[in-house]
Amino acid sequence: MGFSFLSYDGICDGVALVVCPLLGDSGLGIEPKCYSRNVEINSTLIFQPATCFIHIAALVMTAIMVYHIRSKYTAVGRKEIVLFFYLYAVSEMLAIFLDSAIIPTYSPVYSVFTAIYVGLGTSIFWCLLINGFVGFQFAEDGTPKSLWFLRISSFVLFALGFLVAFATFKGAAGMSPTKTQGLWIVQLLFPAVCVVIYVVSQVVLVLRTLDDRWPLGDITFGVLAFVAACVLMFGFSTQICVAVKHYIDGTFFGVLCLLFSVMMIYKYWDSITKEDLEFSVGSKAAVWDVKDPLLGPGDVDVMGPGSISTHESAFAAPPPLGGGGRMGSPGAPSGRLAPGKSGMGYPPQPSSY
Repeated sequence: MGFSFLSYDGICDGVALVVCPLLGDSGLGIEPKCYSRNVEINSTLIFQPATCFIHIAALVMTAIMVYHIRSKYTAVGRKEIVLFFYLYAVSEMLAIFLDSAIIPTYSPVYSVFTAIYVGLGTSIFWCLLINGFVGFQFAEDGTPKSLWFLRISSFVLFALGFLVAFATFKGAAGMSPTKTQGLWIVQLLFPAVCVVIYVVSQVVLVLRTLDDRWPLGDITFGVLAFVAACVLMFGFSTQICVAVKHYIDGTFFGVLCLLFSVMMIYKYWDSITKEDLEFSVGSKAAVWDVKDPLLGPGDVDVMGPGSISTHESAFAAPPPLGGGGRMGSPGAPSGRLAPGKSGMGYPPQPSSY
């Protein structure tokens, strides 16, 4: 069965999406032609085991990216972009339970959690879209106006996606498991439109406001990864599954490529945002490491017992003529006290020779 616009029949026939067990007119969902093997752990069947490992890896990578984002205290759009990664992490955590069928498809709560998952996907792409306009400074980033607009609008889109999905699963408000046009729009069409708008806005931002063109490479790799995820998941899932004898299917590569595209979003944001070091209070010690320009390449300026600070040495009396100055006594290593000295005499005293 081929791809059909506003219909899940052809999609669910090829790839095992979490919504597919709740759609169709048979009451048993739409089963794909080929899906990955199950494994049994403690008398519990785990579906899509390889895909679950990718979800776990996505959680780890998201935690790392959030840590680095939060460490850039003065970067533009820091608070806005971190919400996108929080929503993505929650979505990946929920996908572990849905893809693996830890929450059984026959359970009454499966439809509720699936609707939550669809709502999260809608809000994630909306949040990404709004973050695309933060760089244009229509509203000052980090202010309550910017943050609350993002949070409230993301919640509204989450509620919209949840209600459309739940009404489709339960056959309410003119929707049903066989009338999936609304669900198709919020789960598949809306995210694609958000990605297109986000990419166009970021290309315009880079070309008009930045001198560096390297961020365009991050955008390109992110777009290619997103396109590859869609093609492998919806176009070649059955062929992949048959070729590798049911060990993995298109869902595995789809989730993997989506993770890579999210990582490219972080890489792009990191490449276009610079931290104001004057107001930075991060843990990067090198930011505050001021080197003495008078020191030579082999000199060492170390604060320790019996030494004097660089600032104090600036006001110290100059060494007597012929005393060797900063170099110490003859034969002493550059920048260090001569052997036999007590270590309290900076500048070094003239040697007796």
